Amino acid sequence: MKQTLLLNLKNTETLSNVGKALSAPVRLEILEYLAKSPAIISEIAAAFKLPLSSTALHIRVLENAGLIFVRPIPGSKGSQKLCSIQIDKIQINMFQEEDAALPDYLYRESMPVGSYFDYSVMPSCGMASEQNNLGFEDNISVFVSPSRYRAQLIWLSCGFLEYRFSNTFFKGNSVNRVRFSFEICSEALGYNNDWPSDITISVNTHEIGILHCRGDFGGRKGVLNPDWWYATSSQYGELRTFEITDKACYIDGIQVSRENIYTLGVPYGDYIKFRLESKRDARYCGGFNLFGEKFGDYPQDIVMELYNDEKE
Repeated sequence: MKQTLLLNLKNTETLSNVGKALSAPVRLEILEYLAKSPAIISEIAAAFKLPLSSTALHIRVLENAGLIFVRPIPGSKGSQKLCSIQIDKIQINMFQEEDAALPDYLYRESMPVGSYFDYSVMPSCGMASEQNNLGFEDNISVFVSPSRYRAQLIWLSCGFLEYRFSNTFFKGNSVNRVRFSFEICSEALGYNNDWPSDITISVNTHEIGILHCRGDFGGRKGVLNPDWWYATSSQYGELRTFEITDKACYIDGIQVSRENIYTLGVPYGDYIKFRLESKRDARYCGGFNLFGEKFGDYPQDIVMELYNDEKE
């Protein structure tokens, strides 16, 4: 499951936008098309034989409803807009009746590890999909290749990956905690269970705190790793959490900053910048491996969940 949108009748603006987005058959067809693979607007227009202007309007409606995510990417003739599915499940709890089967989060978004918006890397670096290595190892050019969207494992010895998560759900909804979770470990040559690394976590360009990784874990196969993956390489990580509340920020439940969702501007703008960085001048510059849902021990990508802990 990539993302789940939980709604009730009090989410009037969001419900209206979702209803409008789903009311046109052509927009339903566009959603089905994007479910197979992300595409730029001109490709969508060509697939449905629509004018670019009409296609852009449909895309805007779907984006406003939070059903798709649109991000600019470099193109041969300037910036282009790549569209991808934002959610794959909508759940409407009409009258807010209690249901023990419902998750306690309000909204969940899963970001594939290859869907970073910005990056800076130094060898050793590379990435792998479920089927094979993507490009040659230590070849930085793979980080701008479209094949990166298939990545299930990314590693780098120094640098950063920055992701942009939608904050559409903040509009008209009460949220007081944002939780990120991801599987990560250090990056050594091959693997080294005792290879510490300090990873700086930043939100909206604000450096929040240091996530300390104990090592680059190997010695046994990662639970989800494909058969072809090398036994002498990184195998799995640890599932780590980073939370922003209306009072402070926490890494694995330990407060690391007094910044909060408001001082960081989380509810504002069109997205939330989330960056993981291995700095050259860190106490332990040991790089990192970032695992997708089909590598390592945990079947998930980078997950953002929104909560209201004051909700009855």
